[in-house]
Amino acid sequence: MALQDVCKWQAPNTQGPSPHLPQPGAWAVPPGCDPQTFLQIHGPRLAHGTTTLAFLFRHGVIAAADTRSSCGNYVECPTSRKIIPVHQHLLGTTSGTSADCAVWYRVLRRELRLRALREGQLPSVAGAAKLLSTMMSCYRGLDLCVATALCGWDRSGPALFYVYSDGTCLQGNIFSVGSGSPYAYGVLDRGYRYDMTPQEAYALARCAVAHATHRDAYSGGSVDLFHVRESGWEYVSRNDACVLYSELQKLPEPDKEEEEASRDHPEPASPAGLRE
Repeated sequence: MALQDVCKWQAPNTQGPSPHLPQPGAWAVPPGCDPQTFLQIHGPRLAHGTTTLAFLFRHGVIAAADTRSSCGNYVECPTSRKIIPVHQHLLGTTSGTSADCAVWYRVLRRELRLRALREGQLPSVAGAAKLLSTMMSCYRGLDLCVATALCGWDRSGPALFYVYSDGTCLQGNIFSVGSGSPYAYGVLDRGYRYDMTPQEAYALARCAVAHATHRDAYSGGSVDLFHVRESGWEYVSRNDACVLYSELQKLPEPDKEEEEASRDHPEPASPAGLRE
């Protein structure tokens, strides 16, 4: 006789997220108050910012971020880690509320581990991004702030997804998240190429984050750099942002080098010009 017939036991749903997550309406608020309205009126309004970026190229995925955690006008931690590994072939950048990002990455790591035990293999990067966006969309409007770029390598190759706490899930080649992202995008749009070498990709990511920390008051500290390869992710380096920006200022600009080269080697005159 089956166990279901003896004690009326029902097998849990193994396809959905874990049932241990709190329900969206189960918040400790005064009786008679709507959680969303209560948080909008009485919730803290602390300005925070960061600079994180990720991009695809021929040899994998590059992820870079600054290390300054701010809370209003106060620098809470100058050496925080904003790139969180999920497993050997997947990591993500974090932007938003630090506590929310840490909690939801811990939840994602647990759910992916359970899926691997049930199905015998880890889900794809697209599956992990879809799972995270689905879980966080249940808490839409409850002041949850998580913006992340999932970088990984699965059976189909390197992949990059942007996930936001309202349920947004986008796939792309370049993403920059945070208050310093407009400055990082300016550097990335100018120097990005898909066929870059690893050293060129490292230099581009460091340059983008360093310029963003120079212009954005909420970004600073150091520049963390990760590289996701087919064999797994690799922690490349951590460089001081101020020192890195000073070194970049001493380098000659590519446009000036091209102008000097054109002056040293002028183009030959055309036959029509010679006749004139």
